[in-house]
Amino acid sequence: MPRKAAEKPKNKGGRPRIEIDQGLFERLCEYQCTLEEIAGILKCSEDTIERWCKRTYEESFAEAYKKHSANGKMSLRRMQFKLAEKSAAMAIWLGKQYLGQRDKDIADAMDRSNGVLESLLELHNGKDSVE
Repeated sequence: MPRKAAEKPKNKGGRPRIEIDQGLFERLCEYQCTLEEIAGILKCSEDTIERWCKRTYEESFAEAYKKHSANGKMSLRRMQFKLAEKSAAMAIWLGKQYLGQRDKDIADAMDRSNGVLESLLELHNGKDSVE
């Protein structure tokens, strides 16, 4: 009996799986894209991405997204701190975000320092006697 060439795997039915570029997916997570935006860019459904994450990372989209978006947040934070070296506005904004500073805190501190400065000047000029 003649031998047949290697047989193709049988079609299991359904549509073929959409190929998703893992590197692109991870970069989109770093850019903080939403699931809806990622699905639009990859031209597939949100459910397809959910299933792909389960197969590829053995975790849900939310878990994979959390891991890969952290790199983007770190990169953004690094750029903001670098910009703060040249931009007072960025330095103030970062102070508000990370140090809990407020405009009122800054104004109060300036008022207090002006009062101290005035007292020191008065003492220096002899307007106030020290007993």
